[in-house]
Amino acid sequence: MKQLFSVKTAMSVVYFLAGMIIMGGIWALIAKLTKNEIPAPSATWTVFKEVIQHPFQNDADQKGIGTKLLSSLSRVSIGFGLGSLFAIPIGLIMGSSKIAMRVINPMVQILKPVSPLAWFPLGLAIFQDSPKASIFMIFICCLWPTLINAAFGASNIPQDHKNVSKAFGFSRWKYLTKILLPFSLPHIITGLRLSIGIAWMVIVAGEMLSGGIGLGNFVWEEGFNGGSVAKILVAIIIIGVVGSLLDRCFTWLQQRFSYAV
Repeated sequence: MKQLFSVKTAMSVVYFLAGMIIMGGIWALIAKLTKNEIPAPSATWTVFKEVIQHPFQNDADQKGIGTKLLSSLSRVSIGFGLGSLFAIPIGLIMGSSKIAMRVINPMVQILKPVSPLAWFPLGLAIFQDSPKASIFMIFICCLWPTLINAAFGASNIPQDHKNVSKAFGFSRWKYLTKILLPFSLPHIITGLRLSIGIAWMVIVAGEMLSGGIGLGNFVWEEGFNGGSVAKILVAIIIIGVVGSLLDRCFTWLQQRFSYAV
């Protein structure tokens, strides 16, 4: 078993490196074709080392990339957390009640396709504050994947499970904790995984609109105020790596609770 695990780990590393080499080769080719208008990987690496020299600098005129990252993560955490608090119970109610499904589902289907950017001016009108408007935008966009997956999990509980709860006279609380939540949990985590990915994408657009401290605003300043293309690429890499790590965390949770299906 240990040997098999080692082989799987080694192959995962090989595949990862192969992907990175291919991506680096395409990147280098694009840099060559654009005559280094798009900086090559080596030039971007040099800028990356400069950017991370003082990551948590917090001067009035200059913020480090770590400070910007933490600011973005804090907004994502608040919006994602609030969205999850609303989405999970509503989704479970939808999945457990045909009446609730028929009432709530049309609203979900109408609001779900709305672009994230459309919610920002509405949040600005409500809160009169750009950072809070960004959080509101994340909150709205995080609702749908978690809500839909929670509803799917709750609506697909096997009839045998329900019969057992009736036979043993489970109270509502016992049914919730022993059957509804355990069976729905893997689906809920799948929804949370999708939602955190959406939240991390949305925050960049939100910060471009709202300004302030954050990776989105960093990209905006470098791109539209005569900044450095290499710094934009650095920000893209950081955004991608952090997003990948967040996804891996929820993948681990998904695997950890897959027994409940």
